Parts: sequence; C-alpha cells; structure tokens
Amino acid sequence: MSVMNKFMNFLGLQDEEEVVERERVVEQQPEEPETNPTEMRRNKNNVVSIHSQKNVRVMLTEPKSYDDTQEIADYLRSRRPVVVNLHLVRPDQATRIVDFLSGTVYALNGSISKIGPNIFLCTPDTVEIHGSISEILGHDGY
Repeated sequence: MSVMNKFMNFLGLQDEEEVVERERVVEQQPEEPETNPTEMRRNKNNVVSIHSQKNVRVMLTEPKSYDDTQEIADYLRSRRPVVVNLHLVRPDQATRIVDFLSGTVYALNGSISKIGPNIFLCTPDTVEIHGSISEILGHDGY
C-alpha cells in the first residue's frame, strides 16, 4: 500500500478494500508485447503497402442532364475517380455540370482536369494526376 493510499484511508476518503482491489487489478493486467524499433517506426509513419490496397474503380459517366450530376458527386464522395463525357448535354448544361463538379472536387480537396473536348477527369484527394493530354499528343490544346 502506498503512502498516498494510507493517507486517503486515514482520512476516510477510501476503504482499504478498494485499495487492495485496485492493486490486484493492476497486477493482473498483461504486459504489452515488446516491439522492435523498426515495427514502431512503421506504425508511426503513414506507410501503406501498395499490395494491401484494394483495386481502384474509375467510373465512366455520360450525363444526359444536369440531374445526373448528383450521382457523379456521390462517386467522388466515395473516393472514386470519375471520367465525365459531356457530349450528350447542351453547352449551357455542360457548363453548369462542370461548375458543380468543380465545387465538389474543391470541397473534397480533389482535382478536375480536361482530358479531351467535353471530357473531364474528376479525382478525389487520394488520386494524383501527372502530366496533361496536350503534352502527350504534342498539341498545344483543343
């Protein structure tokens, strides 16, 4: 029994039985297994094995109206990249769709890239995009 426990018992703030019971509980707790320093470093860093990640599914969409935009935003919220082909909508609706999706990817810290005429790639923050289509094809743009 520690000095503090004896003092608390003397003042009547705790019973001797409670102290003995707490000491038994502390003694019965199993010790944590020792981990080597490399395992500790691995757990502290946010290192993720490429092989342990599940496959990423890219969604291909062709909205027919502005109403289909909510479904595309839901894909982005579930961390899926989306390719959006806007050939089937009027130019004014295409502008509204791109504006809505731009706000969605901004809110998710993602990005939106034009990959062709009226074709956009929207990605969440878990996907990085490097390069651009115009560099690959050797053109200045569309």
